[in-house]
Amino acid sequence: MAAHVTMERAHLPYGRPALTFAAGRRFVARRVPALRSNLSSAILLGLRFIQARLISVWGLIIAAALCPPFVFAAFAVFSSAANFVSIAALLRLEAVFFRNSDRAQLGLAFRLAAAVGAAFLAATAIVLVGLVATGWIAPAVAFFFLVSLAARSLLRLLWSEATAEGDFRAIGNSNVVQAMVQPAIMLALIAIFGPKALTLFMADALGHVLAAAYLLRRRRASVIALVQPMLWSWRSLAEAAIRWRDAPRALLPAALLAYGFAVAPLLALPYASNIVLAAQIALSMRLLDMPTQMFGTVSIPLVLNRMRAQAGPRRRFWARIMTLGLIGGAVVLFSAIAVVALVADNWLVGTQWQDLGEVVALLSAFYIGIAVLAPLQEVATLSRQPFWQVAINAVALGAIVAAMLWFAALSPELLLTIGAISILRTLAHAIFIWLHLDDPVEASSDGLAASGAAR
Repeated sequence: MAAHVTMERAHLPYGRPALTFAAGRRFVARRVPALRSNLSSAILLGLRFIQARLISVWGLIIAAALCPPFVFAAFAVFSSAANFVSIAALLRLEAVFFRNSDRAQLGLAFRLAAAVGAAFLAATAIVLVGLVATGWIAPAVAFFFLVSLAARSLLRLLWSEATAEGDFRAIGNSNVVQAMVQPAIMLALIAIFGPKALTLFMADALGHVLAAAYLLRRRRASVIALVQPMLWSWRSLAEAAIRWRDAPRALLPAALLAYGFAVAPLLALPYASNIVLAAQIALSMRLLDMPTQMFGTVSIPLVLNRMRAQAGPRRRFWARIMTLGLIGGAVVLFSAIAVVALVADNWLVGTQWQDLGEVVALLSAFYIGIAVLAPLQEVATLSRQPFWQVAINAVALGAIVAAMLWFAALSPELLLTIGAISILRTLAHAIFIWLHLDDPVEASSDGLAASGAAR
């Protein structure tokens, strides 16, 4: 009798296990299409990203043959500066797109991010005008930097909106469009104006503009619904800015520190006494950057879209599962790369790139942390304690700078040390997500969602 009562209270049909098994089969069957859809979306996104990279390779090879090295050095500075500033353009407000599945809240966050981005670009334009007036920068360079920054910011905004809505095809296609158009424009401009740095700046700006135009056209129906004139009001934007004030105060510094950590090894290259090792490290980072970008490009949209659809305990459960899966996937991917590099090193003996495979293997540990951190940091934005991200990234960046000062020279030991620091930083983020991830404080308790939707 006691067992019977206990099983009834547990909602287990006593004496009828077949019904329980049938319910379990139905539970699994309902989720198989979603799992297959997520898997197919991941594969499609990965293939499109690989396709985009392969398409762009030929243009870079030809441009490398036509342009002197200092031109590429100037372009690297231009591109890095534009990427760094574009992180701050939206004040990381695009991260709040994934805090719940309410489309009214998505629209409010989208309008706030768009308004902040427009104001940031206006302020940047004023700064660039001042730099041009004082002779610090050429007018043409300032103009194309502003165009490239605006296009990058718009892409970041539209990518986040498309990710929140699950349109992974649009994200993949925009990468392909840029990869097809930008190298062609670059080669055409080199033929017209010659192999100049400004030529590469123009190609970069136009490539990002066309990619943003494609994505805007693809998502125009959704974007128009989010930015209708009747939905705008100063009061709703002010309330939203107060509500999501943790984005510029915590998420933005965390993102900038993470970017600084990722490029920190490059800062030591100009001071290297071993020129061969410096060149090998630069090439290794270039080679490892592609799988790192592919890992983030495939995982971040799927993880964020999945997290946006969950709430409460289910969100915490899926965050933990995804954290373990991301770490395991990165370890397998970059361990395989390290093994292949060590094997391929046998064919480089006697060449100028001898021991390159060993350097790639040593840097693989560093890139395990870099690859995993991108999606983990996006997941951590859903926490009520966003300043932990700032603390973790600041400590890690300080540790890597201290390691460089301690060794005072490029060496295999330094590469092992920065790899260990990178992995420890990732584990710190994983532990934070495991223990402290919770639903953010949403406006459902005070009625802001209804007021924002009404406005």
